[in-house]
Amino acid sequence: MSEGSDVADWWRTAIIDMEPGRIALRGHPVQQLIGRTGFAEMIWLIVMGEPIAGHRARLFEAALVAAVDHGPQAPSIAAARMAATCGIGLQSAMATGLNMLGDVHGGAGEQAVEMFRFVETKGPEGLGPALDAWRTEHGRFLPGFGHRFHKPVDPRAPRLLSLVDEAAEAGAVPGAYAEIGRAIEAHLAAERGKPVPMNIDGATAVIYAELGCPAALARGFFGLSRSVGILAHAWEQTEQGGRNKGPTPPAYRWTYDGA
Repeated sequence: MSEGSDVADWWRTAIIDMEPGRIALRGHPVQQLIGRTGFAEMIWLIVMGEPIAGHRARLFEAALVAAVDHGPQAPSIAAARMAATCGIGLQSAMATGLNMLGDVHGGAGEQAVEMFRFVETKGPEGLGPALDAWRTEHGRFLPGFGHRFHKPVDPRAPRLLSLVDEAAEAGAVPGAYAEIGRAIEAHLAAERGKPVPMNIDGATAVIYAELGCPAALARGFFGLSRSVGILAHAWEQTEQGGRNKGPTPPAYRWTYDGA
């Protein structure tokens, strides 16, 4: 804070400029954005600080759409539904679900972007050693590949990759990360003797890497996307009613392994 300055210098932002009767977001008057800019485009503009359009905007929106929900068995959704039966408001139920997103549930997209970029530095001939090095540091599971529920294929991934191919053909993205993702998929299939297909985290990570996103924002955008499903389920549970619903019906009990 400069000498003699007031509280205005306490916060500094390039996101919004505002005074009575005027709002500008990233330098764009809000009234020029309303009705002309789609929600996905607005998200990109305000977070990344630059416009997005054409194939790139379509890719970004596709990634957001693909990850909105995965059913009540997903911890974030289950938590929001349980919270909605506990007498709290809709916003608090949503926050409960969002707070379930962490390194294991919700973090794979960020990790996959980091892995793709690590593999890229080793070149096409260094794929195997690169994956071995990644596993040595991070464990045997490769983020973005395989799925405990969707076998033999995650239905979202091929569609997302086809959109990346279209964008790459149009010159909107390089296409390099889609190639890396497919190379890892082929490597895993040969390694294990069975298909280990790319999942939603891997496919959206390909898109975010192609778009030049920092890896951490892949996780942030996933949380933004999944918040739509969390809202939908929390509201549905609110309308269905129920009181203090736990993770299982009351007739089921837990295993006691104490003395």
